[in-house]
Amino acid sequence: MTERPKKERVLHTRVPAVLEKELKRLAASLRVPVSNVVRAILEDAIDTMDVATGAATDELRSVAERLGSSRKPRPPRTPVAEPSKAPLEGAIGVTEMKLIRDAECSLTGATLEVGTDAFMVHFDDGRAPMIVAADALPASLTPR
Repeated sequence: MTERPKKERVLHTRVPAVLEKELKRLAASLRVPVSNVVRAILEDAIDTMDVATGAATDELRSVAERLGSSRKPRPPRTPVAEPSKAPLEGAIGVTEMKLIRDAECSLTGATLEVGTDAFMVHFDDGRAPMIVAADALPASLTPR
């Protein structure tokens, strides 16, 4: 028994009247059915997208490789102040937050559990922000 090739599928779509007029004009000038014109346009559009996507992917990969090879290493961060020294010295801001995972208070070393209210202390000297328990932050730094 010979297997018959699958039939092409029919696609119905609505188009603006001006597009219909242009498709019919083009089909008439080429002396082919409108469906052939639409099919050819769609096939060309998909081929163009494939080529453009491939070219864009290749270009992005090339740029990424060039950037990766010419990238300078980051300068070392300023070390965090010793805990025995004023750890909040140089702070520029405090953000209130609710913890979504356990953390450790940077001032007291206490474990802060999920759901605990805490503060993130920010610095402008390159130090990483500190997580501080709400009751460990001096009142003068607590946002009102």
